[in-house]
Amino acid sequence: MKDHTNVIEAHGNTNCFSEQNFNRLLVTMKERLVPEGSHLFWEGDYSDKLFYLKRGRVKLTKSTDEGKELILYMYQAGDMVGQADPFFSTKHSFTAEVIEESEVGVIEHKDLEILICQHCDFAIDFMKWMGIHHRLTQTKFRDLMMYGKPGALCSTLIRLSNTYGEKNGEAILINKKITHTDLSNMIGATRESVNRMLSDLRKKDAVEYENGMIVIKNIEMLQDICHCELCPTEICRI
Repeated sequence: MKDHTNVIEAHGNTNCFSEQNFNRLLVTMKERLVPEGSHLFWEGDYSDKLFYLKRGRVKLTKSTDEGKELILYMYQAGDMVGQADPFFSTKHSFTAEVIEESEVGVIEHKDLEILICQHCDFAIDFMKWMGIHHRLTQTKFRDLMMYGKPGALCSTLIRLSNTYGEKNGEAILINKKITHTDLSNMIGATRESVNRMLSDLRKKDAVEYENGMIVIKNIEMLQDICHCELCPTEICRI
């Protein structure tokens, strides 16, 4: 497969803000350059700010009692990261690790509270952002719990295709190298079980590999396995 074209755009989770309200957010931000391997926050830290990702990538993880890491979100440029509780003093439930050098805008909760109180249209847009964030969380937990590990894996592949996909005819190249360990951490399975499930999908000609990257050849088969509800791409993303 060559000449991949028609890049599928990944929708940042801030596209619910109007241009005017997004500019209001930009004005309040304090820019910060964050190196790869560092953390925006740790599980248990006080949640007193949000982070707008201007460049780079960040993953949100949760650690189990056994020490296994579960990847819940993979944020990229255009996304806002953090716990949306500007009026309450809460602690982060997850850890945000920087996986590519990132440029972020830091938004203090106290500044966000002022925007919400001063501009009712901003408050409405912020509620839309919260709604998208909560729905994304709900659909991910549905995928993890309702249709077994094969359903969770197929849903994750579909989300990856919506986030990093490049179309070539009916096939979609996931244009990021995603390891089997990454996939196992995304669905709470062992690497060996992910190997077996991917092998089954390759035998069914639903997926293949190209230069170490996953190519989805039959997305309808993946949708059937995970009982896909055809959510919009701002929800169906990794």
